[in-house]
Amino acid sequence: MEIKRGKAFKFGDGISTDHIAPGRLFHLRSNLEEFSKHVLEDADPEFASKMQKGDFVVAGSNFGLGSSREHAPQIIKIAGVGAVIAKSFARIFYRNAINIGLLLIECDTDKIDAGDELELDVKNGILKDVTKNIELKITPLPDVMIKLLGDGGLIEHLKKHGDFSLS
Repeated sequence: MEIKRGKAFKFGDGISTDHIAPGRLFHLRSNLEEFSKHVLEDADPEFASKMQKGDFVVAGSNFGLGSSREHAPQIIKIAGVGAVIAKSFARIFYRNAINIGLLLIECDTDKIDAGDELELDVKNGILKDVTKNIELKITPLPDVMIKLLGDGGLIEHLKKHGDFSLS
């Protein structure tokens, strides 16, 4: 997995799937490209218009809590977010994200501020805050997750390999 670089967009604890994919816009769920223009709108109304492809969502604990809306990780990925970096993730959100190939990283995010330039090296387990010149240890991803993410998620893995082989 290559090194990813981007700017940090900082959010707090308890960002729910309602914050990520606003329920009032569910009429857009058949048009995920349009829905992605509203990603995280209820947490930061300007996020989708300010972020650039490859930038990072940085959050506190329990990111993605709430309902199991599979649209939430999908529109984050479609919007072009390089990875979501948080202290912890809601379990269903985590599985949905990995299944569609959205990179999630667990890390203590307290030292990262909004606007910091980050460099993520998943292979070596390091997140560097270039702005502050500090390195943060990330929770390593299991090889099976790296394989699934490399293939674009579970569905793409199955299309590519035709089975559940992860070797």
